[in-house]
Amino acid sequence: MRSLFIPLIALFLTGCESADSKTAKQVADTGGAEKLFTSIQWIDSVKQMGKISEGQKLSLSFRFRNSGNKPLIIESVEPTCGCTIADYPKEPIAPGVEGEITGSFNSEGREGLQHKTMTVKANTEGSGQHEITFEVDVQKKPGAAEAPQ
Repeated sequence: MRSLFIPLIALFLTGCESADSKTAKQVADTGGAEKLFTSIQWIDSVKQMGKISEGQKLSLSFRFRNSGNKPLIIESVEPTCGCTIADYPKEPIAPGVEGEITGSFNSEGREGLQHKTMTVKANTEGSGQHEITFEVDVQKKPGAAEAPQ
């Protein structure tokens, strides 16, 4: 009886190992780790900033909430222009918790209506990309001479 029991345990352990290896292979086939997708709810993704004087630096803040049930990871925030700098949370945002993307816009040399976009990449369902935008009317510096026509 004992001689039958030992091979049975060995077979069971080998079977478990094969199942674990298969699971690891399936995970590896999906990119090395299972992607944990979540969802994001933008509290404010579009900002109308009004008027500012040329040369003024404008501070920005876009709030969001992790509306899913997995940690939200902001992978990057890419402004479309060098006049805008963005900062974002580097740590995962827990489900139900709010976060904030901040930034600044340098209006030097940017007279007129400015419409700027930043692309947010995160572990969210769908494309994983979201656009946040702001619009500001940059007024000519007070006392600046008009260009000759």
